[in-house]
Amino acid sequence: MTYSSVNTIWVLIGAALVFFMQAGFSLCEAGFTRAKNTGNILMKNLMDFCIGTPAFWLVGFGLMFGSGTALFGAIDPFIMGDYSHILPDGVPLWAFAIFQTVFCATSATIVSGAMAERTKFSAYCIYSLAISLVIYPVSGHWIWGGGWLSQLGFHDFAGSTAVHMVGGICAMIGAAILGPRIGKYDKNGKPRAILGHNITFAALGVFILWFCWFGFNGASTVGMDSDELMQTAGRVFFNTNLSAALACCTTLIVTWIRYKKPDVSMTYNAALAGLVGITAGCDAVNPMGAAAIGIICGIVIVFAVEFFDKVAKIDDPVGAISVHGVCGALGTVLTGVFATGVTTEKGLLYGGGLHFLGVQCLGVLSVAVYVAAIITVVFLILKHTIGLRADKEDELAGLDVSEHGLLTSYAGFAMLPDTIAQDDYKPVNVSGDVPVAEAVPVKKMPTFDSNTPKLTKVEIICKESRFETLKAAMMHIGITGMTVSHVLGCGMQKGKPEYYRGVQVEANLLPKVQVEIVVSKVPVSDVIETAKRVLYTGHIGDGKIFVYDVENVVKIRTGEEGYDALQDVE
Repeated sequence: MTYSSVNTIWVLIGAALVFFMQAGFSLCEAGFTRAKNTGNILMKNLMDFCIGTPAFWLVGFGLMFGSGTALFGAIDPFIMGDYSHILPDGVPLWAFAIFQTVFCATSATIVSGAMAERTKFSAYCIYSLAISLVIYPVSGHWIWGGGWLSQLGFHDFAGSTAVHMVGGICAMIGAAILGPRIGKYDKNGKPRAILGHNITFAALGVFILWFCWFGFNGASTVGMDSDELMQTAGRVFFNTNLSAALACCTTLIVTWIRYKKPDVSMTYNAALAGLVGITAGCDAVNPMGAAAIGIICGIVIVFAVEFFDKVAKIDDPVGAISVHGVCGALGTVLTGVFATGVTTEKGLLYGGGLHFLGVQCLGVLSVAVYVAAIITVVFLILKHTIGLRADKEDELAGLDVSEHGLLTSYAGFAMLPDTIAQDDYKPVNVSGDVPVAEAVPVKKMPTFDSNTPKLTKVEIICKESRFETLKAAMMHIGITGMTVSHVLGCGMQKGKPEYYRGVQVEANLLPKVQVEIVVSKVPVSDVIETAKRVLYTGHIGDGKIFVYDVENVVKIRTGEEGYDALQDVE
């Protein structure tokens, strides 16, 4: 066989880009989950690739591409057999093998997001092994290895079904068997929003994935040594980008209408939904078809996320089921509608009739049934042997410390408290041996004599956005010192209702600023009236002012006490 340097380099660059998608998935999943599980998420995304690579080398590649039957390939440990029947023109075996290995790892890593924050790490390693060893290779053989679906004319250019839907189905079954995170649903089954801790991570992860998708889809031409392949690659790149962009625009509009504000996390999910949706037919549709697929996926992703969260009660922290499972299946089916006939049969809209569309639907359904059946067996075995779900105590503490002994992934940074708890949580009754009547009494100590100026502490809790205005006003009336803290809190209204991924955020602890001022010279009434004047908006959340008597003040540098300690005089 004569090798082509152009084709080989193209495939290897594509393999490197698809490998780097692991970084994108890691950041995306970590950002959409809580800080206490960040290390666990990153570890899982590392290990599913590291476990999947030898598994695919030992068994998976042979099952997928071996010249066996229409149902599965051959058992060929270490890839020792002859694969000339399947190799792309001019591409060496090992270049093709690494390209397919990184695709396999992508399918396995999809599952970690949907099952995040409550899965045992040991169980995760085992079911990732099963996906790379058997589940992905067998269905992959049907589609790309010369199996029965490929013989029928099923078209999945870069893996909307072969990679993404397989991962999405595994994620759905796993999340359903696993059950929701503690505190996700109240006693009436109403979902609560559990916010991701780092939207910056999530956004960066999505941008990395978008960038790498040009390798995922583009390099699936597995060649660039002819005018036809170059034309196809250009069309693939353009369609991939267009679908993702329009999916984002569509979701932005849909969430703006539904939630009164454009949802950030859902719009980032939409980018991935558009990318997944176009992956099957990016070579077979024109830009109009790619635009339509992107718009449809942008609409569907919103309602799919809401369906699994609110109706099916399947807790998916990152939207992996909706993005990869739903939009992977949808994109494959829509290829049977929008294909122009350039690289496949014509789709329904281009006069191709129902045959091609029927084959696409059959392929999606058959792969979904196969994957669901096998992964269900795997999950149930794990559940009844080593256990699939982490203990409640470990889940509440966070999987970083319970599974890996990692106290925090953010040493040196203060973390917001986790306010999600079980519905049946009850405070522990603390009792002692000393009866109340015999306890040490609280004594009111004399504060000042008649000649001592009164000291008063004014504590103001307000919105962060109003602090600079408050500070300037206090300085203007003669306040020269204050203590400022960032705090979390809510009043009787339990915070301002907002939406996160379509779920109302209830009883939220909102960020506030607490300003503490001790005054003696400036009249307390002036401080209060000034604060009221500059903080008032008339809306819920303007804040509170608390006034306390102060017993004494000591200036450490000089030893002055009381009124003198508050005067800034050398």
